[in-house]
Amino acid sequence: MRAGPLALTLGDPAGIGPEIVVKAWHALRRSGPPFLVVGDAQSLASASAGGGSILRPILAPSEARAVFRDALPVLDLPLRSPVVAGQPSAASAAAIIQWIETAVGLALSGAVCGVVTAPIAKAPLYQAGFKFPGHTEFLGKLTATKQFEGARGPVMMLTARDLRVALVTIHEPLAKVPGLLSIEAIVNTSLVTAQSLQRDFGIAKPRLAVAGLNPHAGEGGGIGREEIEIVAPAIQALKDLGIDVTGPHPADTLFAEASRDRYDVAICLYHDQGLIPIKMLDFWGGVNVTLGLPIVRTSPDHGTAFDIAGRGIARADSLVAAVRLADRMAKGRAAGARAG
Repeated sequence: MRAGPLALTLGDPAGIGPEIVVKAWHALRRSGPPFLVVGDAQSLASASAGGGSILRPILAPSEARAVFRDALPVLDLPLRSPVVAGQPSAASAAAIIQWIETAVGLALSGAVCGVVTAPIAKAPLYQAGFKFPGHTEFLGKLTATKQFEGARGPVMMLTARDLRVALVTIHEPLAKVPGLLSIEAIVNTSLVTAQSLQRDFGIAKPRLAVAGLNPHAGEGGGIGREEIEIVAPAIQALKDLGIDVTGPHPADTLFAEASRDRYDVAICLYHDQGLIPIKMLDFWGGVNVTLGLPIVRTSPDHGTAFDIAGRGIARADSLVAAVRLADRMAKGRAAGARAG
């Protein structure tokens, strides 16, 4: 039995989502992996030089694979109000949320093998009452009741070239990060990450490197005590659990080329500590992955880019990479399930 396609959500229709989705289909239509779009067909038609001629409305994911080479399969869930490129609106929020919920439901049912999400903007969603900091936390809620073997996420991991970084805290103000760090949070993030690298990436014995919070990893307590009181005890607990882990490492040397071959993933303590090196290494090709969920989910590592929406100049590199990575993860997870 052949695996289902991937489901790709359209993201904010006023951003570059429709354009990069169309470009991703053009890039992948011959080689795959196949995907279907969950979103508004009219937004896709407006973003395509061929208009609606490249689209193929479908009623079920099972129809997508057969048409993917010749047309972009769309599970059309229309918007209720018009969209202007570059002008986000809370009026689109209900549809954006519905697209995500639908794709996740398809993945939980097994109708699709994974979910790839085009970028959303938080502000218009918040105006409409959205209660989650971002995609990652929302996906955690949507999948919370589904049984899952292993440490539970969601954990955000970013990947670019030979670098992977996983985040202990995600969309939090920097001033709140020290108070949010705990031994338990670092241990759980690391366990989720290690198990995912085994299950989804085929790395039998993942090597983890944990970053420090303070300059020079605290300089033995002289520049902060979080490394002594929180990070080091978490690392010892992970070692006791059989995890191959080192640290705390000064973050200013952890991401140098000479250091990256010593670990498979860096465990970072706050958002920019991990995202800055990823985007410096490969600004166009980075991918956002959600770990520790009963479904596979990836996303491009960039935002909605409202400033260039509708101009036809957005690059789809990161979305193409996200689709390919989701496919590899889905195959890895399926192979592991068969072996188990």
